[in-house]
Amino acid sequence: MKIGVLALQGDFIEHRHSLDSLGAESVEVRLPGQLEGLDALIIPGGESTTIGKLMVAYGLLDALRAFAREKAIWGTCAGAILLSQDTGREQDLLHVMDIRIARNAFGRQVDSFETELHVPFLTPAEPPYHAVFIRAPIITEVFGRASALIKLEDGRVVAARQGKLLATSFHPELTQDTRFHRYFLEMAQLPHAE
Repeated sequence: MKIGVLALQGDFIEHRHSLDSLGAESVEVRLPGQLEGLDALIIPGGESTTIGKLMVAYGLLDALRAFAREKAIWGTCAGAILLSQDTGREQDLLHVMDIRIARNAFGRQVDSFETELHVPFLTPAEPPYHAVFIRAPIITEVFGRASALIKLEDGRVVAARQGKLLATSFHPELTQDTRFHRYFLEMAQLPHAE
């Protein structure tokens, strides 16, 4: 499989390392033409406002929206924000997932944290998944065709899925655990987007 990683800003190199360790071919994407021939795309963590502005500058917004109609996209942290319909503030978004997001929902950088998540759909389901949250967003609303995948103990949603679109508030690329990347590769092989 050939997986693109949006490489405008953020931790795209770490995603490439995770994909490469699973035997997938990974390529950096900065221009619309580089989406050709890809099976899927990851939008990494970083600064969502900056990534959004760069997507506009490089003519990627419409190309990514078209890509999302056919292929799998996974947004982690800032990437999840960019997939959403609304963040409660003015910024460039793809508007492809039926989710609303609150940016920096846990607070500032010093409020970043790590926790164990029980994720039964990962293979294997045990041990719990060690999730890294850095200035993380929260998915405040899941509606339409999207569904919540993972909630914290207090009920806040930190992962959602809509067909072949995946949004996670945390950073799987910052751990050695590649189960989420494997899950995304399996999603990317589904016959069509919902």
